[in-house]
Amino acid sequence: MRTTVLAALIALSLVSSVSAQTTSARTPSVPGVMTQPLLPPYVAAAINDSERQADKAIDARRKAGEVATFTQVKPGQKVLELIPGAGYFTRVFSAIVGAKGHVYVLWPNEYAKEDESDVLGSRKLVAQSHYANVVVLAQPAAQLSVPEPVDVVFTSQNYHDYPDPFMGKVDPAVLNKQVFAALKPGGVYVIVDHVAEAGSGLRDTDTLHRIDPAIVKKEVEAAGFVFDGESNALRNPADTHTAKVFDKAIRGHTDQFIYRFRKPAG
Repeated sequence: MRTTVLAALIALSLVSSVSAQTTSARTPSVPGVMTQPLLPPYVAAAINDSERQADKAIDARRKAGEVATFTQVKPGQKVLELIPGAGYFTRVFSAIVGAKGHVYVLWPNEYAKEDESDVLGSRKLVAQSHYANVVVLAQPAAQLSVPEPVDVVFTSQNYHDYPDPFMGKVDPAVLNKQVFAALKPGGVYVIVDHVAEAGSGLRDTDTLHRIDPAIVKKEVEAAGFVFDGESNALRNPADTHTAKVFDKAIRGHTDQFIYRFRKPAG
């Protein structure tokens, strides 16, 4: 009798152990529903923010939860978002940092002339009480500055724009040094962008709107940053890297790299 009971207890213990390990690795499986990796509670809450209902349709494609987690943005922090587009990540960051944090969205004057509708969208966003922690900044592309040191600088699909003619051919070395100065010691700089052919450098930034990840890493490290990791959440091996990112055949599904760089703490 004792042997039988002991064996049952051991079996139960093993099942519980395996179950715990599985739960820590992924969310519970539900028939017909795609499972996603577990997110920090504050990120999960931000993704489920009721004010983001219009964004839900593209969350799976843009991997909002995984990207936000990779940025290491936390409640109470200060974030600088360069060229925020339609505000997709602005809304996520605003919900994460909460009332004690701030999100500064920066529109370079040169870019704003090309995207008046999104700039107007940013201004409408900050007029809503729900986004009282968001501030719009407007300044020349080559003169990046922030009202206070920030914990995270983030840009999605726009790093490649800075050296282009319409932006005044901003020197990446200047941009990255200004980002470095804007960050607190230990702060991070996260860049998401469309992948160009290996070895192409800056060749395709103005034509295909792509950039070689290797040149980005080289430029950012030259400013004093330390490479701190890469996420494959938005990688797409089916992308040949030869089509313009607005091509209907690839738009919304380009191969994208996500790099995180850290400003040394000392």
